[in-house]
Amino acid sequence: MVLEVKDIPKPIYDDESLERRRVIAKVSTYTLKYFTDYFVKSGYEWFLPVILSKTTDPLWPDPGASIEKRIETEIYGHDVRMMLSMIVHKQVLASLLVPKFFILSPNIRIERRERAYTGIHCFEFTQLDFEARYATSKDIMSLVEGLLKNYFHDIKKHLSEELKFLGSYDKIRDFEIPFKIFDKPKLEEKYGKDWENKLKEEIKEPVWVVNIPREFYDFEDFGTGTWDNYDLFLPKLGEVLSGARREHEYEKILKKMERDGVRKENYAVILKLAKDGKLMPSAGAGIGMERILAWVSNSKHIGEVQPFPRVPGIVYEL
Repeated sequence: MVLEVKDIPKPIYDDESLERRRVIAKVSTYTLKYFTDYFVKSGYEWFLPVILSKTTDPLWPDPGASIEKRIETEIYGHDVRMMLSMIVHKQVLASLLVPKFFILSPNIRIERRERAYTGIHCFEFTQLDFEARYATSKDIMSLVEGLLKNYFHDIKKHLSEELKFLGSYDKIRDFEIPFKIFDKPKLEEKYGKDWENKLKEEIKEPVWVVNIPREFYDFEDFGTGTWDNYDLFLPKLGEVLSGARREHEYEKILKKMERDGVRKENYAVILKLAKDGKLMPSAGAGIGMERILAWVSNSKHIGEVQPFPRVPGIVYEL
């Protein structure tokens, strides 16, 4: 479904009716507390985010990337970039500091203007990024399934009137776990290049999509050509989480960077750690918090859960 101009959310100071936004604020507070409490209780440390860095996610050659402009600036005589994703920082943290952690990480991705009408893209958004040393994909997927099953059950119990007001109460159910798993190449074979949009319209419950060719840090089996990664899709909305088991071997990382045309000089730290045998195996993911909030709030556009929407192609006063 492609949205229309009338569906693009406005900032709160231009919104004629704020009652819906006030209810969404309650859902947001409940959700952020629930998710962060869940990870803390699961033994995860909580770190504050990085915004400017020499190193960030290349978002290449991910076919889902749609960046119109990468923001770079100079500070103290060095070129730095706005954070696209803290994936590299997560691998370093998991290898050197603590075995399990999470970060509420702001990401700035200047999406192409036409993505204003997808309903799921903003040029500023927040991921709940988490990583666990020596974890497997199955470990991470099970962790997320437990989180969402409990969250969907509890939010219906504690915010029933709010969800009914927003029109989402009936669609949120006690979904069975484990969620179904779909292989990306098979989905593309069935649906074609537009498999993501067709899948989200067909499913009635959360599902995993695995084996997605992506950036150098996602684990790839060179022998079989399969990728050990996973995205979570919600009905009607689409992808709300992206994650993987990580590459940690120097020769593999180097080979993939060269194959994909990634500038090695931007990843000096992670390459040195890998070469020295200090980059540890890990797995993790990033949960798009605006997308989760939009789904439980029955929002047409994820910008509605932001008081000051960051819609691609639109720059409001605040």
